[in-house]
Amino acid sequence: MRPGRDAARTAPDAHANATLGKARTENFPVAPSFLPRAWRDGLMAVYGYARLVDDIGDGDLAPGGHDAVLLGLDPAAADDRLAMLDALEADLHRVFRRPGGPGGPPRHPLMLALQPVVRAHGLTPEPFLGLIEANRQDQHVTRYETYGDLLAYCELSANPVGRLVLSLTGTSTPERIRRSDAVCTALQIVEHVQDVAEDLGRGRIYLPAEDMHRFHVGEADLKAHRAGASVRSLVAFEAERARGLLDEGTPLVGSVHGRLRLLLAGFVGGGRAALRAVTAAGFDVLPGPPKPTKSGLLREVAAVLRTAPRKG
Repeated sequence: MRPGRDAARTAPDAHANATLGKARTENFPVAPSFLPRAWRDGLMAVYGYARLVDDIGDGDLAPGGHDAVLLGLDPAAADDRLAMLDALEADLHRVFRRPGGPGGPPRHPLMLALQPVVRAHGLTPEPFLGLIEANRQDQHVTRYETYGDLLAYCELSANPVGRLVLSLTGTSTPERIRRSDAVCTALQIVEHVQDVAEDLGRGRIYLPAEDMHRFHVGEADLKAHRAGASVRSLVAFEAERARGLLDEGTPLVGSVHGRLRLLLAGFVGGGRAALRAVTAAGFDVLPGPPKPTKSGLLREVAAVLRTAPRKG
């Protein structure tokens, strides 16, 4: 027995499991048990990748530099987010190489788990690269002047995930992609609305500057312990935008059948439940992100299933 070698072999799995465990904290169900096993495995592999990218970009990796070592870097490089994103992109290219090709297999266990999913479903690199680029952008863009600028960011940071879900389930069409983009952008904006204080702690503001000016909100107002009337009005405005996008995307649910219909209803319902929680908090998100209850989530999912127009 060689304890050092055994520890090195098991540690990556432990870190991967910790990353995947964050699925329980999302506003929407990531890979619920009612789905076919192949779909669950694919969704969790994609989620693990997306979570890893975000954890690198946000500086939320587990301490100790284990992820850096897994990606072929010195442990000290774990604090260099751009270097970590570059190393992750290099590992992503290994995912898409042919077996036995130059460079060997992916190094990180979450990337290794992604490889069979990519091959089984014929996934392309573009959505995965978009998520990396969004996190690169987070390192040098900390404010968004216009709503259009924020939508362009969501095109990289959120919409690729929905497109991957459609690809994994074999249901991609141009119309479904359009509806999916609306839902994913809405979910991203909901998250920004919930996490105003947390984002500010990271030095970022995702509320468009033009909207802050419109509602007479300065950055100092966002640092308060409680939101004043102007901040609440601004948050309500952004929440209504997200609600409109969710409404635009809801027909996606009615365009599919069976368990996929329930999964997509979970995404839309999760966004609506989060918005309801924000509303119930009086749009005061500064003390911390208002979170929906499980019963509230189930009610919203049921409402989506009742009202989503069926097609086909």
